[in-house]
Amino acid sequence: MQKNDELILKIEDMGVDGAGIGKSDGMTFFVKDAVIGDVVRAKIIKLKKTYGYARLMELLEASADRVEPNCPYYRQCGGCQIQALSYEKQLEFKENKVRNNLERIGGFTKIPMEPIVGMDEPYHYRNKAQFPVGTDKEGHIVTGFYAGRTHTIIPNRDCALGLPVNREILDIVIDFMEKYHISAYDEKTGKGLVRHILIRCGFSSQEKMVCLIINGKSLPHGEKLVEALRKIDGMTSISLNCNTERTNVILGHKTIVLWGQEYITDQIGDISYEISPVSFYQVNPVQTEVLYGLACEYAGLTGNETVWDLYCGIGTISLFLAGKAKQVYGVEIIPQAIEDARKNAEINGIENAEFYVGKAEEVLPDYYRKYETEHPGEHAHADVIVVDPPRKGCVQRLLETMVRMEAERIVYVSCDSATLARDLKYLCGNGYEMKKVRTVDMFPHTVHVETCVLLQRRTM
Repeated sequence: MQKNDELILKIEDMGVDGAGIGKSDGMTFFVKDAVIGDVVRAKIIKLKKTYGYARLMELLEASADRVEPNCPYYRQCGGCQIQALSYEKQLEFKENKVRNNLERIGGFTKIPMEPIVGMDEPYHYRNKAQFPVGTDKEGHIVTGFYAGRTHTIIPNRDCALGLPVNREILDIVIDFMEKYHISAYDEKTGKGLVRHILIRCGFSSQEKMVCLIINGKSLPHGEKLVEALRKIDGMTSISLNCNTERTNVILGHKTIVLWGQEYITDQIGDISYEISPVSFYQVNPVQTEVLYGLACEYAGLTGNETVWDLYCGIGTISLFLAGKAKQVYGVEIIPQAIEDARKNAEINGIENAEFYVGKAEEVLPDYYRKYETEHPGEHAHADVIVVDPPRKGCVQRLLETMVRMEAERIVYVSCDSATLARDLKYLCGNGYEMKKVRTVDMFPHTVHVETCVLLQRRTM
């Protein structure tokens, strides 16, 4: 076999990134945009020793589980990897991905998995979108999303996962830029003004935020843009975020309010949150309430517990837990997030939640060591530890401290089932038993899924 050879492949499985998997002459091939059950003609684009990558050239026989994607840019855009797969099969794929990682990486054989929680309406669920701004070959201003693994903008103002109001806002901003000759940023030259358009919407409050990320300190004729955007129902916050650095990082360090307030509010369950342009806040509030409700259920709180919430962000899970716990301690590395967490606790009248800035792998061990020093012969203890780390999972030092603190229950919320499996292997090898596992489909039509796990400390 050689590069550019064409193959007929029966797609029998899907990889973790959503690519279809087929075999030919003992070689495994990954084919983007092919789904389980398809028969395809594909061209080899890269060959390794035992596997390769191929491009879908023709769909010869469609899978019974293939559906027509809602978005015409599905294959070009890097946002949705599995929109051509029926939603029922998407859920099955995600559940199997988590189970397979727990078996293969974690070495678990008996996995207490509960059914995945899907969405009744798996479109238009995103409360936040960041649209890059650029120009096309004819010099027209465009916005949309990047093509997969590139920074080439696919012009699209009407994402199937975003809210319908996004298009109205984007039309206003682009019309304003064209009318007043406001330039789009060019990544290659570092010149041009408008880099991104950030839109956030409160699902419960219906409040709307628009923030232009600019390569400068001011926006010419900004009052005209404000005048147009204010006509949108629920518009609450219009701002600029200044980012003059040559970087792929979207947001800069300074935000200037053009009109309204710097934040919008939203509610998950009974808890209200203030959300600024730089706040971390889950993009799917419907499923976030499900996920956090599950974490609270697994925590099994009676009102007498001390809880540590690691990687707490703006305190979303912490504040959920505080209503049923004696005391909650939240830890997060981002100072702005902790500021938001403290403010959110205040606006909700929650007094039994404290928040610390720092790395969880430093704050918790330091607390443990300090407690032992001040209380000879005793160990720092937590009744429940909730951990919701980034994709890389927990570092060894943090896991070791969690084990030493002898919490009765650990609730592990994960966005990456591979690192989840690795960490669970350590925890279950050091005194804990996996009691419940449940996946929540936070990101329909993508390969990503959240998982919530309950670990119970074994009695010796």
